[in-house]
Amino acid sequence: MRELVRDEFASGSLNPRWKPYVTGGGTITAAPGLLRLALPQQDAATYADAQIADSIDLPRRWLPWEPPLRLTVRAFASAPADRLIGTAGFGFWNDPVRPDRREAPSLPGALWFFFAGAGSNMPLALRQPGHGWKAATFDARNPLFYGLLPLAPLGFLAMRVPALYRAIWPIGQRALGVAEAALPGDLLAAPHEYTLEWTAHRVMFAVDGAVVLETPRAPRGPLAFIAWMDNRRAVVTPQGQFGWGVTAGGEQSLFLQQIVIGRP
Repeated sequence: MRELVRDEFASGSLNPRWKPYVTGGGTITAAPGLLRLALPQQDAATYADAQIADSIDLPRRWLPWEPPLRLTVRAFASAPADRLIGTAGFGFWNDPVRPDRREAPSLPGALWFFFAGAGSNMPLALRQPGHGWKAATFDARNPLFYGLLPLAPLGFLAMRVPALYRAIWPIGQRALGVAEAALPGDLLAAPHEYTLEWTAHRVMFAVDGAVVLETPRAPRGPLAFIAWMDNRRAVVTPQGQFGWGVTAGGEQSLFLQQIVIGRP
């Protein structure tokens, strides 16, 4: 592999490549060999976030990453998944909503290792849970999604019938470019090596070298790297339930030990 980025935080300071963003008391702390994205004790009224990305100062059309690409991140959290709130993770996305920039919102696209706490419910993949620790892809930027959009109100009603949901939702899932695999929640409590390989027609996810998901639903580029932890919750279901907010909880952190990005 031809390495393009390797950061093991050896200097004990944040690499200038990563643009930090914190709000609501979130903090980013660098120490030799470790970067900590931390949230304080949170209430149910304040959004808190700690993240690094390489997209904050770039127009979306200039985001830096396209396939073929390989990402390896060594990371862990301060607790297993069932004791965390909000969302967290790392991988690539298209930064779809940018209220601080004069740029129109975009439909979302991402491939990442993604955590959502029990306050969220986003069961976008058939037979997969609506929260937890996952390997996941998502890309609504395709003609099938646009073609099905006018039928969404009828589709939401149909999805409330279990037999119709099982029969029809795979079409919606394909339109959204969704593929997911649930991961054991206790993985988060200890360091592990997470890898994704992204080509134009395939994405492979692995944990400590063991493949956990392979899918042809490969998002289009360009995308940006992001790693974050926040206290957001979201409800998005095939049955037409939608909701957003923040969740109260105690102190929690996501720790990064290594980020490597390269061409296979």
